[in-house]
Amino acid sequence: MADRVRPRTLKGFRDLLPSAAVAREHLVDVARSVFRRYGFGPIETPALEYTDILLGKGSDEADRQLYRFEDAGGRDVALRFDLTVPLARYVAEHEHELGMPFKRYHVGTVWRGENTQRGRYREFLQADFDTIGTESVVADVETAAVIDELFSSLGFERFTIKVNNRKVLNGLLERLDVARPSTTVLRALDKLPKIGAQAVSAELVDVAGLTAGQAAEILTFAEMAGSTGDVLAGLERLVASSATGRSGVDELVRFFDGAAAGGVASVELDVAIARGLDYYTGTVFETYLDDLPDIGSCCSGGRYDDLAGVYTKSRLPGVGASLGVDRLLAAIAELGLLDSAAAVSPVLVAMFDADRGSDHIAVAAELRRAGLSVELYPDARKLSAQLRYADQRGHRVAVIIGPDEWETATGQVKDLVTGASTRVARAALAGECLRILSGGPAPT
Repeated sequence: MADRVRPRTLKGFRDLLPSAAVAREHLVDVARSVFRRYGFGPIETPALEYTDILLGKGSDEADRQLYRFEDAGGRDVALRFDLTVPLARYVAEHEHELGMPFKRYHVGTVWRGENTQRGRYREFLQADFDTIGTESVVADVETAAVIDELFSSLGFERFTIKVNNRKVLNGLLERLDVARPSTTVLRALDKLPKIGAQAVSAELVDVAGLTAGQAAEILTFAEMAGSTGDVLAGLERLVASSATGRSGVDELVRFFDGAAAGGVASVELDVAIARGLDYYTGTVFETYLDDLPDIGSCCSGGRYDDLAGVYTKSRLPGVGASLGVDRLLAAIAELGLLDSAAAVSPVLVAMFDADRGSDHIAVAAELRRAGLSVELYPDARKLSAQLRYADQRGHRVAVIIGPDEWETATGQVKDLVTGASTRVARAALAGECLRILSGGPAPT
């Protein structure tokens, strides 16, 4: 006999147990529902792309994290590291078939060979939505509105969508005579909440090559606080000499006016938000759970008006965001909001007598036709064992039909939470299950 292979997974990759997989599917279903309410339609792109499609579109770090290899045909290929760069390629390739503006969502797996940490893996699921073909701030406001409704629909009551505009930072860099784009500056600013001002200042000087004075001005900018109006006024003074900076402030003013008109109360101006990817050009978003801020942003994105320019002469500006599904699931679990029950069907039909297997199949089919999700236990084991299984699987109701019930055309419906059991006519089994599942009063 050949040696057994030890079952194991690669670092940064993982299996999902049923409870986590059910929670993930629920989260994705909610996201799809919200996306569609705002007019976004689904697309799909391949997991593998030619490497030159992906290189140089995110950052030097993103390039280093690519899972890249030569396929059997000798082609240089890589696994996608996000869903935005493939979208830019997709739109450039199909722009004449799509019509503009084009609104899409895409739920798919991406891969990055990065260091793993809490809520961050090397293989993970993203749920993206984007609007392509418009530079209107209206699309930026709607992006925030989708994020707001999405987190509310998932049951979060306390979250903050932090908003900034890259043009404001670029205007400051222009005034300070710092060459752009400066990815090292952006990355250093992104670390401000984690490592503090002193460490960021050192990185701006030692890594980004800024003078101490330039680093101090950037940190003064990043730490501006106060009401939205006061910060916007301060930004306007700070970048008054830069047309790029003034444009960014104007876009922020119009963004917050639109967010107020749309009732998006969760947005907050944070000039330290930079987003380290090279392709962002305007509004940027990061969404934090107020009860678990140190897990990081759970939904990020922004405006990228030049990304598709490497694939086509057409100007295809875009804005969108990406929901970090697996990071958000980690947060849900940490906050104790993840239901440990893994049942995808609330009703279990117990198998009391193997000789009446076909009769049990018929009962399960009748309940399903009544609109219930039903699992039929396949073996005639002890009822206690089947009820333990139901408890482990998270079933809410058990339908039990033994010899006496077959003789009288009845069945027992057991509430697995309260332990109460009710005998009803077989024709009333579905109604009794629905009553329990809906929390209705017990029959008198």
